[in-house]
Amino acid sequence: MKALVQRVSRAAVRIEGEVIASIGPGLLVLLGVGHDDSPAAADALAERVRALRIFADAEGRMNEPLGEREVLCVSQFTLYADTRRGNRPSFVAAAPPALAAELYSQFCDRLEAARGRFGEHMEVELTNDGPVTILLEVT
Repeated sequence: MKALVQRVSRAAVRIEGEVIASIGPGLLVLLGVGHDDSPAAADALAERVRALRIFADAEGRMNEPLGEREVLCVSQFTLYADTRRGNRPSFVAAAPPALAAELYSQFCDRLEAARGRFGEHMEVELTNDGPVTILLEVT
């Protein structure tokens, strides 16, 4: 399971021009689920995201975890793109939709995250704060 975690001052998801979810200061998480991922991996990654100390403390150093800030999570199977050969990415390592949807939902529930709609074409808007972007993986 992979997560691209971005510290944001705001983020939103639109489908066909309609905002379906938005947050203020917090994290935008793009979540990729692999075919070997499990419920335990979803819980472990959610807890890593929650504990990640990437917010400024009183001295301005990245030392604070998520705390009461918001999370917006968007399913992103393209994090499993294999581009080692040719010009067209392969996504064979990504989980089948039924498994990915289940683990995406579990991950979002664990973080009490606002979310996009699984499997939909979405427009994701964000204002990256810092910018700070971190890639996390668990197996």
